[in-house]
Order: sequence, then structure tokens, then C-alpha cells
Amino acid sequence: MAILSIQSWVGYGHVGNAAAIFPLQRLGIEVWAVHTVQFSNHTGYGQWRGTVFPADDIAAILRGIGERGAFAGVDAILTGYLGSVALGEAALGAVVEIRAVNPAAIWLCDPVIGDLGRGVFVHPDIPAFFRDRALGLADIVTPNHFELEYLTGITVQTLDHALVAADALRAHGPGVVLVTSLRRDEAPADSVEMLAVDHAGAWLVTMPRLDFHPNGAGDVVAALFLGQYLKCHNSGIALSKAAASIQAILTATLNAGGGELALIAAQDEIVAPSIQIDAKRVR
Repeated sequence: MAILSIQSWVGYGHVGNAAAIFPLQRLGIEVWAVHTVQFSNHTGYGQWRGTVFPADDIAAILRGIGERGAFAGVDAILTGYLGSVALGEAALGAVVEIRAVNPAAIWLCDPVIGDLGRGVFVHPDIPAFFRDRALGLADIVTPNHFELEYLTGITVQTLDHALVAADALRAHGPGVVLVTSLRRDEAPADSVEMLAVDHAGAWLVTMPRLDFHPNGAGDVVAALFLGQYLKCHNSGIALSKAAASIQAILTATLNAGGGELALIAAQDEIVAPSIQIDAKRVR
């Protein structure tokens, strides 16, 4: 089993590919990584050094992987933050080429656009790219609450609103929608929720809210969900396992001081979480 992961890279810390590769490998999945940037650290520190790679370079690397005949062995494609539409088009080109030789390959697209309290923080052309180009080809999308509302135009205040919005997003093409940070009025104030919706139903997990917001957590969630989904093709089971792992990792990170994600120290939580979180079927 192999995943082609097209994301950013940092030398220090865990975001993008530096957050996704190791969890997938611990799940026993081969990862072929293409780095869209190489930075010293994530930009949340305010200062960083490094390079954003030109889209033509990324397209050439992807073409070279294809020339090795490797695309036939790709079971899934994973993409996260896109710095430009040109980079997004390069990723789309790889998806199309992979599906030409392996129609069963699935694409998990994390439509990174913005967040509650921050608004849109990507290039102004990126949201339209996700809405008009990516959604129609993606199999799984993992928006946060803000992105779910932004892409659908639906205000989400309740679980029913979230289900309607997820169905609206699915109508654009993706078979599975994972809302990675649902904020609804009915939920306890000290909780955080994730919602997975597909053709078979909808599942909700509720977890205690931890008093910190580490960069890269969403990248880990997307990787964990994809890895688990490839193993079982069941959104409810994949959600339960991904939620348990990320909650245990976040708890370990907080206990260690709340800095960068404690992926290495808490690596056993990826394979066999010490806590259990059961997804509740809500439809």
C-alpha cells in the first residue's frame, strides 16, 4: 500500500509532510513524498528560512515518479496546503495520470483556505480553485468548520446544518467529507468535534478540548483518517481510530509542554491508542 503525499516540508517541527509521513509509515503504509516548500520551521513562528519550489519543478518531480512506472502502485494521493493555483494544477495532473493507470486510487484533498477567527489566509485564487476544480475530482475532503461554510455558503450552527453542508459539499463530487473541527451551538463548550459523512451515513466524535492549538494537528488528522480509511473503507471506523490517535498525541504534546507535536514520543498512539473514542452514528 502506497500514498503519494504532496505537501510542504519543514526541517524543525511537524506540519505538512513532516506531520503526515511518519504516522502513515507507522500504520505500515509506504509514502512517496513530494515537498512543495522546504522551510526551517512553520510560519507560525513569525520567522523562517527556506524556499517555495516553483510549480514547474513540482510537476517535473511528479512526472519523474510516473516515468518510473510507480503511479500504478499508488493507492491514494494526499494533498494539503497549496501555495498557488499552478501548484494545485500540478497536483491535479498527477491525480489524473495516476487514475489513468489505477482507477481505484483515491484522492484526499485537504482544502486549506482559512479558519474561524482568522478568515481566509491563502492566496485569493485558491478558494475558487478548490471549489471549481479540486472538489469535482476529490474522493475525500477534510474541511474545518470555516472551510465547510466557505465552500458551501451555508452557516453551520447545529448538527443538522453541518449535515446539510456536508451533503452539499458531497454533491460537488467527493464521496466522503470529514469536518475536522465542528463548532456547533449544541455541543459542550469544553469539547471539540469531528464529523464524517458519506453515502452510508454520518458519524460524530466528541473529544475534550485541550487548551492549546498546535500547528500541524489537522495535517496529522488527514493522514490518520486516510491511512485508516484505506485499511477498512469505513468512514465511521476510520474516524474513531483517527480521533483516538490524535487526542492521545495532543495530550502527550500538552503534557510535554505544548510545543511541537510529540509525534515521535507518542508514536505508539498512532498504531494502538491508549484511549478509545467511539464515533456515534448520527444518520
